[in-house]
Amino acid sequence: MKRVTAIGGIFFKCKDPEQVNEWYKTHLGLPTSPYGAKFDWKEADSDKKGYTLWSPFKDSTQYFEPSSKEFMINYHVENIEALVEELKKEGVTVLDEVATYEYGKFVHILDPEGNKIELFEPAGE
Repeated sequence: MKRVTAIGGIFFKCKDPEQVNEWYKTHLGLPTSPYGAKFDWKEADSDKKGYTLWSPFKDSTQYFEPSSKEFMINYHVENIEALVEELKKEGVTVLDEVATYEYGKFVHILDPEGNKIELFEPAGE
């Protein structure tokens, strides 16, 4: 079974996400929005398209909890339900149930150092 297929997002805490977005837009040319920047890509040797999000979060966000780290990485996966079952069998800490939205499915896990990881199966995969 394929597990991670791409990096879906890089999320990090900062004091002022709006200012950080503007700095990266002005000085590095990132195409920022209130949610950060979206980088579209196409898989090698395929017509399959995807994207990676770069997104600053307010330093007071609780979205990364229970991790105390300043970052969280989102990984694209295939067949998230089957993957979650395998991860549970392997003793991986699964923090929540798979949540389904019109744009895809999410679940959160912890790595061995307590980093929260977001797994994302985009809609249509």
